[in-house]
Amino acid sequence: MTQTQNGAAFDAISVHNFSEKILEQVVHFHVMKLSGGFFLWVGSSPVLSNLAVSMSSRYDSMPLSTLVIGDPSNTAPNSLAQRLAKKTKKQVFVSYSLPMTDSNLSLLVENRIKKELELHPEHF
Repeated sequence: MTQTQNGAAFDAISVHNFSEKILEQVVHFHVMKLSGGFFLWVGSSPVLSNLAVSMSSRYDSMPLSTLVIGDPSNTAPNSLAQRLAKKTKKQVFVSYSLPMTDSNLSLLVENRIKKELELHPEHF
């Protein structure tokens, strides 16, 4: 949805939520579509323990990525943000607040995000 304010056009922020039971754990997804990008929060409880940002660069085929807040030893938010930025060609903010106990969980979560991207591209 595009709105105008003081004569300038801008895209309004839209919110999209979905949940899925993955490996016996309910995982919640919260997407906020921004102008030129989106914010994605993934977790099982309402915690913002980290935040990564990634965006394409004209100098490298792999998007740039950095951790804004959180433990630098947890590479999950950076990696996910980078892969989503590459796929969508948009600036991506990611907060990934799930335990890193099972690598299959991360893969299944990412597959669920990709499925949602295909089903509802207007939310990303």
